[in-house]
Amino acid sequence: MRRIKKTKIIATLGPASSSAESIENLIKEGVDVLRINFSHSTHKEAENIIKEIRKINDSLSTNTAILADLQGPKLRIGEVSENTELKDGDNIIIKTGKEFKGDGKTLYLNYNNLAKDIKKGEKILIDDGKIILKVIDIDKKNQITAEVIQGGILSSNKGFNLPNTNISQPALTEKDIEDAIFSAKQNVDWIALSFVRHGSDIESLIKLLDQNTNHRIPVIAKIEKPEGVRNIDEIMKFASGIMVARGDLGVEINAAEVPLIQKKLVNKAKKARIPVIIATQMMESMMKSLNPNRAEVNDVANSIMDGADAVMLSGETSVGEHPVEVIKSISQIIGKVENSDLISLKHKHPTDYDSERFITKSVCYYAAKIANDTKAKAISTLTNSGYTAYQISSWRPKTHVLVFTSNKRILTQLNLLWGVKAFYYDGTESTDRTIEEINKIAVENNLLQKDDKVINLTSMPIEKKGMVNTVRVSKI
Repeated sequence: MRRIKKTKIIATLGPASSSAESIENLIKEGVDVLRINFSHSTHKEAENIIKEIRKINDSLSTNTAILADLQGPKLRIGEVSENTELKDGDNIIIKTGKEFKGDGKTLYLNYNNLAKDIKKGEKILIDDGKIILKVIDIDKKNQITAEVIQGGILSSNKGFNLPNTNISQPALTEKDIEDAIFSAKQNVDWIALSFVRHGSDIESLIKLLDQNTNHRIPVIAKIEKPEGVRNIDEIMKFASGIMVARGDLGVEINAAEVPLIQKKLVNKAKKARIPVIIATQMMESMMKSLNPNRAEVNDVANSIMDGADAVMLSGETSVGEHPVEVIKSISQIIGKVENSDLISLKHKHPTDYDSERFITKSVCYYAAKIANDTKAKAISTLTNSGYTAYQISSWRPKTHVLVFTSNKRILTQLNLLWGVKAFYYDGTESTDRTIEEINKIAVENNLLQKDDKVINLTSMPIEKKGMVNTVRVSKI
């Protein structure tokens, strides 16, 4: 019997992993989604990578998904002279507008509205918080004076964060708009938007995508600012998934608060029936080492036990020295942890009785419950939109979720969802015949065998491809 891991792995592609051979090895070792980071990728590079992924999917008969990650309004300092050091207690002049080369006394920041948005006493964190400045004077035009609270060696183009400041910069930069339109035309499976603060940020991106493609591309909201955490309920009304991006979040918010925020966001995503990704510094030490440290193993394990759909690797696979070994290690952790009886996730019956999809939601809920009670080996569902896959996956049944669809567009898209494995199937002869055929496909793929129980979900009449309204227990 072939074992499929339920928790999905997202790997970021970069110089260490963008060759055809590397991509194929990553997929073979367990990668489910490949991330293209537009902070570093050109359109030409991304186009070549997308073609390569699809070619490899065809040759391996896999459904590896493609995630396009937009840079967002990334705030950076400009160039600085070599060996620039900021010393504790010194004052430094910060300017915006026309770019110049900074030194230990002056510094350029690429955010033109900074002097209008920031207030005295607020902090500027540079290079993931390694350097901390406190604003002591503002001219309200383009110049700020700040005191160095925590100094250090400063190098060019480092990112900076404004943890206390309500910034007025739009969520979609000109670069993001160009990258989003390009990604839509490439028919990627998912698009992630960085530094999401409000539901309107996601709504703006959805409108842009709808204008540039004839099908809906689901959008993931990256939560990495305090406003994003505060406005999460509003954001989830528009987002098709969320990412707990712990790197910038851990800089903008006290790092001690991040673990509970992670759990809160995972729980909210599961209740909303949308996928949730845990990202940043999952296996950071493996950028150099062949083995993770114990803290990283525990971090990955806790993300799995929290109920995350996927864990994401960034520098570990894009620029690290051992990208394939990282995937082997994280796959091993998933295999050891995710089927433990120690993991207990609450299941509550849907209560939106007036919803148009209430019957489908109830059928999916009871399918997960019956599968657990009968120790079924799989829940098997037919879907045209993917809706039932999202629903069943969110209940986190103890078995696997086999999805059969005639909609080729969602085959790869569904590969992000916890526990889901999708197959192409377009038969509509009869309900009995269809169940017989899809069960046979599962057997041929070594996912079911003789005497196994499987929960089959269908819509009747089957030829109308309507909402799921039937649950049936079959024995192979």
